[in-house]
Amino acid sequence: MSRTLRLLITGGGTGGHTYPALTTLSAIQRRQIPHDVLWVGTANGLEARITAEHGIPFKAITTGKLRRRPNLKELGTNIADVFRIPVGVFQAIGHAARYLPDVVLSTGGYVAVPIGVAAKLIRRPLVMHEQTTVVGLANRILSRLATRIALSHESSLEHLPASARKKAVVTGNPVRPELLQGNRAAAYDMFGLTFEVPLIYVTGGAQGSKQINTLIAEILPRLLPHAQVVHQCGPAWIEQMRAVEVPAELADRYHPVPYVGGELADLFAAADVVIARSGAGTVSELTAIGKPAVLIPLIPTGGDEQRKNASYLASAGAARALLEPRPPAEQLLAELMPLLADPGLRQAMGQAAAKLGRVDAADALCDLLLETAGAQTASRP
Repeated sequence: MSRTLRLLITGGGTGGHTYPALTTLSAIQRRQIPHDVLWVGTANGLEARITAEHGIPFKAITTGKLRRRPNLKELGTNIADVFRIPVGVFQAIGHAARYLPDVVLSTGGYVAVPIGVAAKLIRRPLVMHEQTTVVGLANRILSRLATRIALSHESSLEHLPASARKKAVVTGNPVRPELLQGNRAAAYDMFGLTFEVPLIYVTGGAQGSKQINTLIAEILPRLLPHAQVVHQCGPAWIEQMRAVEVPAELADRYHPVPYVGGELADLFAAADVVIARSGAGTVSELTAIGKPAVLIPLIPTGGDEQRKNASYLASAGAARALLEPRPPAEQLLAELMPLLADPGLRQAMGQAAAKLGRVDAADALCDLLLETAGAQTASRP
């Protein structure tokens, strides 16, 4: 486009929906494409904080979440949310009509539905991006309204309505470019690691995971003779994990930390194996960097997405996966030991993971936005 691109972004609630949009916007900025941007989300979602931190114009709308199988406790909330949705749609129409974008990028989450409806009503093209191997409820709705559909995985195509498949293209899921540029030596220096045994990086997300932390605590005495571990356990768990009893002569092989920030890229570069959940963002990062992993999906999640993501990677030889809701510690140890003992097996798994990754996903999605916006502009009188 020769003129300024007017981009409206919606999506959020969690990092899995927020960061792909942010990374795509960063690609637009890196390519020095003239643009204006407006992000529409919820006031209490992650997107509100992220946009404030990055100086991105933001408008909040009120909307609700429809739970597919609400229990009695959630039933009242579901009913209340039904009435919030039309309020959000009217607010979304107002923001979209005043901004008049050239193109709308939706990265999912329940907040995206009102803006998707608004885009259709004001006749502005909608590019919908799906991060998971399946298609979430919000995106199944939006796929019927979208001008183009960007998928992270080829396997998602079969989960779209038949009428929407011809609009779909596989772009991959954008990951932060800095994660691809880690320094292995820097991680070894930071944590005082040894080259005698492989390194396992364990993460359960920013807040940590009770399930993963408990499993690690149980297997540590048997694991540390064969590996060293950097364990991002969450702030609430740090004292408990520091108190886990391990053989005194192996204590310097275990490094629990409450949180991992800017050093994540270095840890990814250094790790021989990663133990993690299997959310869309984690899966995209692991495949982009080509890292062997043992995945422990959070069960249940909406649409059972994490278990399906983990199963997808495992079936491709790109990870080991513990697919039962409460896997025993023995199973985790059994999955780890062959990987620790065989560098060739780790290499093959990493190569299989890399085949599923798209390091150029942000640029591919950026190109799709520009193409769609250009077609919209050309069609105007």
